[in-house]
Amino acid sequence: MKCQRCSKSAVIYQKYSNTHLCRTHFITDVERKIKRDIRKFRMVQKGDRIAVALSGGKDSTVLLYVLHKIFKGRKDLELSAITIDEGIKGYRENTLEHAVNLTRDLGIPHTISSFKEGFGVTLDELTTRKEHAACTLCGVLRKNLLNKTARELGAIKLATGHNLDDESQTILMNYLRGDMDRLKRMIPNVKQPGLVMRIKPLRSIPEKEVALYGFLNDLPVSMDECPYAGEALRNEIREMLNNYEVKHPGTKYSLLGGYETISEALRSPDNQIAVCRICGEPGSDAVCKTCRLLGKK
Repeated sequence: MKCQRCSKSAVIYQKYSNTHLCRTHFITDVERKIKRDIRKFRMVQKGDRIAVALSGGKDSTVLLYVLHKIFKGRKDLELSAITIDEGIKGYRENTLEHAVNLTRDLGIPHTISSFKEGFGVTLDELTTRKEHAACTLCGVLRKNLLNKTARELGAIKLATGHNLDDESQTILMNYLRGDMDRLKRMIPNVKQPGLVMRIKPLRSIPEKEVALYGFLNDLPVSMDECPYAGEALRNEIREMLNNYEVKHPGTKYSLLGGYETISEALRSPDNQIAVCRICGEPGSDAVCKTCRLLGKK
């Protein structure tokens, strides 16, 4: 098939937009959406120091590459990368290598923080206790260490590689659970004491398009799957949503758009973050979830 914007061969068919795009116009389309969301949600402002959560997987790799491409001419902005080493034997070593190579090639400062250094225990060691699911442990501890490391680096913003699939899945999960607190936490541009503000430049890019963008730009992307990924409840939501998207293209965009419509109503002045009395990090209770999962009381 031919690209609908020129005569070149198409590399993708976007079913949700009924559009065939060649390599050049596909890359332009992805970057246009990212720039649009950065402007719309004021993700990047003059003088920002932005830390990018870089796992070495496709999403975070594309994120760092795109941000560097867009803002490399801005002398008032600082980009750095943070990689969290959870301690997953046979997996994290490979993605770490990709992260190190990418930051070296782009000339971006790179910090590696580990669960072992931060909490005195690796994820593999924690899972042997079988008290909590690996994905629960990893998600909570990784967010805690990312925030702490970004804050120590003096970052104003923390960019994460959440794509359209991630965002729509999270929205649907919270709808099904009736979890209004978690929905509130997804609202862009919410400042909370102790928390480095999150920005999600890839939020409107489907997962498959993120992967294709990385491939077309010859990025060193690791396609390895975390050995604990199969345990996540999110997998059920992902499968259900993907099946629905096939029958009803645009469903993921509709979920994201619907959430944006109600997000202003979710804003609340009493939606405050507590300070953990044990570790001093921000959390939702007097003792944060990280300390509870680690058995600290």
